[in-house]
Amino acid sequence: MIDKKGFRLNVGIVLINDRNEVFLGKRRGQHDAWQFPQGGIKPHETLDEAMYRELEEEVGLKPDDVEVLRRTRNWQIYHLPKRFRRYHIKPLCIGQRQRWFLLKLKSKDEAINLHASGEPEFDEWNWVPFWEPIEKVVSFKRRVYRTVLDEFGTQIFKDEFNAEDANS
Repeated sequence: MIDKKGFRLNVGIVLINDRNEVFLGKRRGQHDAWQFPQGGIKPHETLDEAMYRELEEEVGLKPDDVEVLRRTRNWQIYHLPKRFRRYHIKPLCIGQRQRWFLLKLKSKDEAINLHASGEPEFDEWNWVPFWEPIEKVVSFKRRVYRTVLDEFGTQIFKDEFNAEDANS
């Protein structure tokens, strides 16, 4: 779904393990394109429904495999660089408007299955330190990743979290 302003409505997923590392997937067929699972919201689909659908399609996990810890307070927006916009497709999508979920893996790593759907989004994945995705993600998504990780970091690291240290 694309809203009136040209933003595709989307959910994003930050999946953590017991060591507070985050799941990062490499986009299929791309050399160095790492990101969190994310995907569009279908018409008449709730945010939770979209998140669970994307979780299963991209990572192969079901609701019983995870615990939902939190959702971002606000929508996060990023603009696509003009070279990535498909001007021949209407309505024109100029970026994404996303709500993000923080999930904790309850199952073993073996439950992760990148081939759960017919067309995998990722061809490789790793657990990485909590803040590493900010440096690995494509530049136009970095501000959103930093905002989301700052917000979720307060949940993960509670008393020891210090946003100034994380941003330096």
